[in-house]
Amino acid sequence: MRIIVGLGNPGREYVNTRHNVGFDALDVFAHRTGLVGSPADFDRMARAKFDGLAVDGSVSVPGGGYEKVLLLKPTTYMNLSGRSVQAALAFYQLGPADVMVVLDDVALPCGKLRVRPGGSSGGHNGLKDVARTLGTEQYPRLRIGVDAPPPRVSQVDWVLGRFNEDQRAGINAALDRTSDALLTWIGQGTTAAMNKYNAPDK
Repeated sequence: MRIIVGLGNPGREYVNTRHNVGFDALDVFAHRTGLVGSPADFDRMARAKFDGLAVDGSVSVPGGGYEKVLLLKPTTYMNLSGRSVQAALAFYQLGPADVMVVLDDVALPCGKLRVRPGGSSGGHNGLKDVARTLGTEQYPRLRIGVDAPPPRVSQVDWVLGRFNEDQRAGINAALDRTSDALLTWIGQGTTAAMNKYNAPDK
């Protein structure tokens, strides 16, 4: 069993905001892998579990075979995301290495991906709370770039805002790549996903 957690905020006012790109990634992944009929079906088909919305099933991974996966959207609001992650890991008796957290990142250009096996929160409140509840910063995460806020726009206003038309096109492509990266992680591990999907440093 692998657990993929998309970070975001519940509620209609947060739909399609930059801060909810982790939720969007789960919608696309669930559709691409046949766990739901369309990206819009995730919330309707999910079960309320682990202080979140959960969809589970088996997915086909690169190289052949199937692996069991749980997709989880915490409904605790971003700053308390760790409670949901901890509950799922405890239920399945898994460790931090078995969870991949998907989130937005203002330090990356829009649509760029960055997979890491662990590290600091980089100021992201969702990652901070996951690290707090798990007692470690060493758990895999996949960051999706949403651009830095422009001058005179606060970071809070930026991440709670919505993508413009050009950014939306980049994000849609990034969500497809995210699905591929997650399948690589499930089947081949974090290093393989990093080597194949990480954005260049320059």
